[in-house]
Amino acid sequence: MTRAEAADLPDDSAPRTPERLRRRTSRLLSQLTVRSDRLINDGLARVDARKWHYAVLASLLEYGPGSQATLSRRTGIYRSDMVGVLNELVARDLVERAPDPADQRRNLVTLSPRGRRHLRRLDTLLDDLHDELLAPLAPAERDQLVELLTRLLDHHTRTD
Repeated sequence: MTRAEAADLPDDSAPRTPERLRRRTSRLLSQLTVRSDRLINDGLARVDARKWHYAVLASLLEYGPGSQATLSRRTGIYRSDMVGVLNELVARDLVERAPDPADQRRNLVTLSPRGRRHLRRLDTLLDDLHDELLAPLAPAERDQLVELLTRLLDHHTRTD
């Protein structure tokens, strides 16, 4: 094999992606999602937290107390998984779960003072992780990316 022929072979340490694939938005989003999830999950794990913890705490801060079913709808966490997430948060004194005064058949979940402090720490951590994820983009490009992704998600959420 000549040197020119060998140059056309992909380098095993850096596989080439066909241009056709590199131009497919769905593939790019999928590939970035894998990397983003790994970065965020690993970062949260370093402080013994999970994405679902953050979602519940953020929901409680922004919208106030809610039932388990309400929190499930707000966060996208399956109702069957919500109990486990809340058990973890209650055990860490980050939320409080008590009978709803308006309906004793359900529990009302509220954010504890410790949960507020923990959420602020997670916000700082996630800000740093997002800076790492979006490092090649200028601040205006980051804002534009969020705007475009939000518009796409809103569109497809309405049509589902």
